[in-house]
Amino acid sequence: MNRDLARGLTVAWALPEFRDGLRHLVDLDEVTVLLAALSLPDRDREVERSLLGLLRSGLETTEVREAVLLLLERDTVRRPLVAAAVEPIADRPGRVTAVTSAAEDPAVRREVRAVLDSADVRELIWRAVDDQVSDNGFGLIRRAAVLFVRHPSARRLAWALRRHGVLRELRRRA
Repeated sequence: MNRDLARGLTVAWALPEFRDGLRHLVDLDEVTVLLAALSLPDRDREVERSLLGLLRSGLETTEVREAVLLLLERDTVRRPLVAAAVEPIADRPGRVTAVTSAAEDPAVRREVRAVLDSADVRELIWRAVDDQVSDNGFGLIRRAAVLFVRHPSARRLAWALRRHGVLRELRRRA
């Protein structure tokens, strides 16, 4: 498993209020198995789909969503997780800088919270994720358009990400 990801997860699980609060909501054995499978370089799409399904069900549970969002406010948890998330794109330093900068901005984290607080927005996001995983580009674009037209919280988050250069970096080709 990636060293930074392991450090962030270790810090998270070491916090009794996080671990004990989630024990009755999440199958910790399932999480452990999926994280171990995800750390393998030759993982398949099914592992990613399973992890996304687990993440989706977790974010639909208010207690889990709040625990994760509160945990991400802690530098000791957020920084190693961000480092692990950007490791696969290390060959794109502009993208790494933009994502890291956005993750460190409390205003961006507030907008993420606002977006995730809306069940309608979460549903559209998960449909967009499903479209992305299924290589359905048209569906992905359609869902993104609906998000920006109907949900001011998604527009505010997009502007917050734009300030850090995340959107510009995502448009750049490899």
